[in-house]
Amino acid sequence: MTPLRLIDQHGTMIGVVELEEAKRMAAEAGLDLVEIAADSRPPVVRIMDFGKYKYEQAKKEKSSKTKSKAGEMKEVRLGRSMKIDPHDVAIRVAQARDFLIEGYRVVFVQNFRGRELAFSSKGTQRMSEIAQELSDVGKVEMTPRLAGKRMSMIMVPDRAKIDAIKHKQGSKPAAKSEAKPAAKPEAKPGAKAEATAESRPHVAANEPSSAPA
Repeated sequence: MTPLRLIDQHGTMIGVVELEEAKRMAAEAGLDLVEIAADSRPPVVRIMDFGKYKYEQAKKEKSSKTKSKAGEMKEVRLGRSMKIDPHDVAIRVAQARDFLIEGYRVVFVQNFRGRELAFSSKGTQRMSEIAQELSDVGKVEMTPRLAGKRMSMIMVPDRAKIDAIKHKQGSKPAAKSEAKPAAKPEAKPGAKAEATAESRPHVAANEPSSAPA
């Protein structure tokens, strides 16, 4: 892998140098010599802090994924009518919470059937209650709107609040597990007497005593 086209730590193109010269310059700068274009002729290398470079790349990828999720919308349906069990609503709210924490926008959809449309204010109330319950991780982007027999509300992640929750959870010390003594096996009736009898030393009838005469 020689000669090489070298770029220094400041981004300046040094030009074509021998491998040993490139290594010497990297060592003098206290940095790494990293190949960034192996297919070029000659190959291109750069003097850099490789650990810092990898960290910045990972940070960019994470930021890119977060932005990608922010553009995606997850739909949470609150049943086919207003007659949905409160327990089912709670399950959907918990699901929406997970979506918001992961960085997704969430649209809540409430459908009305038959005469329920005459009491659409109940749908608005339900949406307001959900927004209040999720206010620790999200905020309302679009207030409840009725279109035909369908009411919608959009919430987006509140990054500051979510980061604060994650930081708080990460700073909690892990609970120490206390060692519990092993449970003693339950003694069966008569077992103690048998064990006592078995534990006695056996003395033969004709065995001479070891005591001095």
